[in-house]
Amino acid sequence: MQAKRRPIRSYVLRQGRFTEAQKRALEQLWPKYGIDFTEEALDLDAWFDRAAPITLEIGFGNGESLLAQASANPQNNYLGIEVHRPGVGHLLHRAADAEVDNLRVINHDAVEVLQQQIPDVSLACVQLFFPDPWHKKRHHKRRIVNPGFIQLIQQKLEAGGHLHLATDWQDYAEYMLDLMEHADGFSNTAGKGHFATDTDRPKTKFEQRGRRLGHGVWDLVFRRD
Repeated sequence: MQAKRRPIRSYVLRQGRFTEAQKRALEQLWPKYGIDFTEEALDLDAWFDRAAPITLEIGFGNGESLLAQASANPQNNYLGIEVHRPGVGHLLHRAADAEVDNLRVINHDAVEVLQQQIPDVSLACVQLFFPDPWHKKRHHKRRIVNPGFIQLIQQKLEAGGHLHLATDWQDYAEYMLDLMEHADGFSNTAGKGHFATDTDRPKTKFEQRGRRLGHGVWDLVFRRD
């Protein structure tokens, strides 16, 4: 019997520093903000206790950008997916301090969540900011943005919804732009062959650090037709 092939992951789980405050936030606040992974589609309106446009952020890191958006736009719902537990704990702690109610979190692999839990045509926006570029050519197969991923996002977005990508690696930016330009069901909001400018997304600490080091930043915003 042939062994089941392990999926190629776009991330490496790092141990990192897991503070007592982050652990405590996970234990105490998960019932309020957390959604456990299952293989059944979610009733998102029920989880948020209301119907409102939903923005999904994949790989939110420490959650500062996601929390800023949720705080600034109480009329919308925000769902974050992150595999690193310290970052999840940090976000829950900050969300509780800010008394934010329009935010939910899943601590699991984003592709599996999209495949299993997120209903088709249910999202107003999907955000993926500064994913690992896997810059060595032999590692390009680990990049999360690939034709299969783009097709999956297209299925989950409602008509007129947006996919917002950002990276500080020019090679990855050009790679993503080429893939998106050739993907069915999407239109470039900046015009064919152009990167987006003057986006209103909050600047992440990761981005600010990169800019101090002289890195450029490239944004792509595509609309689902």
